[in-house]
Amino acid sequence: MTGITTTGDTPITLHITDTGGAGRPLVLVHGWPLSGESFRNNIPALTAAGHRVITYDRRGFGRSDKPRDGYDYDTLSSDLNDVITHLDLHDAVILGFSMGGGEVARYIGRYGTGALAGAVLSSSICPALAITEDNPDGAMPVQAFMDMAKQCADDHAGFLDQFTTAFFSNEDGLTVDETVRQEALALALQSDPRAASLTIEAWATDLRKDCEQIDVPLLVLHGDQDQNVPLSPSSQRLPAMVPGARLHVVEGGPHGLNISHQQEWEQVLLKFLAEL
Repeated sequence: MTGITTTGDTPITLHITDTGGAGRPLVLVHGWPLSGESFRNNIPALTAAGHRVITYDRRGFGRSDKPRDGYDYDTLSSDLNDVITHLDLHDAVILGFSMGGGEVARYIGRYGTGALAGAVLSSSICPALAITEDNPDGAMPVQAFMDMAKQCADDHAGFLDQFTTAFFSNEDGLTVDETVRQEALALALQSDPRAASLTIEAWATDLRKDCEQIDVPLLVLHGDQDQNVPLSPSSQRLPAMVPGARLHVVEGGPHGLNISHQQEWEQVLLKFLAEL
């Protein structure tokens, strides 16, 4: 299968990959500004452990359709629900990487956990990155997200080049070979400039109430040197909101943990999946 059609007033086609098989479904929701292809190096270990692995490209990114609108989390979570519904998934685990954590949280907030056995948030923007009067522990003010979105709109390629460098960097610099960064940049450049800008604005969404509704086992993975989404205003706050949530902090880990610290990331994820 290479695509599914979403529901709603303006249906679009999402590019999807599905390894198939009878194992527990694992839906991987990619981060900004990449595509489902960003998990390609992780899929062999996950399928070898018996899991059915599903990825899809977010609208506006990768090989999915690139409509002008629909880059808010209500629409994006509806797309995730369409993937789960179309494939008739049950007892599944959904993993949200970076901004993909927003899809996971809002999906649970809107649709519940009836189809799920667990959830994973990796380098996630959850629970609320924007600093507001009632969220003083966020990362930066709402206006800073708007400024970033404008920078991306003004210089799409240049912004992506800078972002993918930070994506794989810790305090000592790049944690991967430059060829790996270039591969990520090539994926990023598949994104529609308008979609890339509007989804940055979505990062300011307050997802705290959605996170509080997570009532299935939750694994949280994050690097302690993440330059794109710092640990303290994001994942470190989740165990207080989600009873029983497991937080695994990767020492020296940048944002792109699934590649930079692939073995540790896969081992922790597989252990969590085996215990469900």
